[in-house]
Amino acid sequence: MSLLAADPTRSAVYRQAAERIRRADRHTAAAELDQLATQVRRSIIRMIDRAQLGHIGGDLSVTDILVTCFYGVLTVDPERPRWSGRDRFVLSKGHCAAALYSTLAHCGFFPEAELDTFMAPLSALNGHPNRIKVPGIETNTGALGHGLPVATGCALAAQLDGADWRTFVVLGDGELQEGSNWEAAMAAAHHGLSSLTAVIDRNRLQQGARTEDTNALGALDDKWRSFGWEVREVDGHDHLALLEAMSGSSTGRPVAVIAHTIKGKGVSFMEDRVEWHHKVPSPDQVEAALAELAR
Repeated sequence: MSLLAADPTRSAVYRQAAERIRRADRHTAAAELDQLATQVRRSIIRMIDRAQLGHIGGDLSVTDILVTCFYGVLTVDPERPRWSGRDRFVLSKGHCAAALYSTLAHCGFFPEAELDTFMAPLSALNGHPNRIKVPGIETNTGALGHGLPVATGCALAAQLDGADWRTFVVLGDGELQEGSNWEAAMAAAHHGLSSLTAVIDRNRLQQGARTEDTNALGALDDKWRSFGWEVREVDGHDHLALLEAMSGSSTGRPVAVIAHTIKGKGVSFMEDRVEWHHKVPSPDQVEAALAELAR
C-alpha cells in the first residue's frame, strides 16, 4: 500500500480534462496539452529549487511526453492506481522523477502539496520513483536499463492473460548504452508484444557530455527496426505528433517512438546545455525560469 493517497477533487478534474482532450479538435487538444505541460514545468522548477537537488534538464525534456501520455493516451484511474485493467506506465529514466511526480500530482494520484516535500527526509517523493510509496508508480527505477525489461514483462503478462491493456515505457537516450535494453527489445519482438510502446527521450545529452561523444548511438531508427520493432520518429515537444505516435501498433510488432527533444526545454538558458543535467538553479535563475514559463 502506498504512503500517499489520491486527491479525489484533483482526480475528477483530471478525468474531465483527459476526456475533453481526447474528444477535442486538434488545435484545442494541442493548446490544452501545452498549457498543462507549462504548469508541470513550473512545478518542476519549484520542486528542484526547494530540494536543491534533481535532474532539471531531463525533467524538462521529458515533460511533453509525460503530459501527452497521461492526458491523451493512458487508461488509468488515480483513485484506483492498482486497478487490474489499467494501462501500465514505466519511467525507465527514473532520475527524472520530478517530472513524473509533478505529472502524477496534476492528475490527482496524490495531493499537489506533497510536491513541496520532494527529496526531503522521510518524504515519499524520493529522488527515484518507489512503487511502495507513490501511487501511479509501476516499478522502482533509477538503475538505468531496467525499465524496458520490466515493461516487456508487463506486456508479456497481458498477452498471456489475453488482456487488452497497454504498456508504455519512457527511456533516456543515454540509457540505451545499457545492453539490457537490447536484450529486452529482442525478446519483445520475438513474442510479438504489439501492446508495448517504448518512447525514447532523444535529447542527445547525458551526464557530462553528448551521447554521441560518450558512446555513439548512431541511427536509432535503424537499430530498433533491426530488432523487429515498428518505428516512429517525432518532435518530442509536438503534442499532436506524440498523440499520433503513441497510437496502437499497425504491424503487430512493438512500437518504438523516437521523440526528438531538447534538454532543458522551455527555459532558454538551460536548453541543450549539458551542465543542466544535474545543476540546481540559483534564486535569480529560478525567478527567470518561472517568468519565461509564464509567457
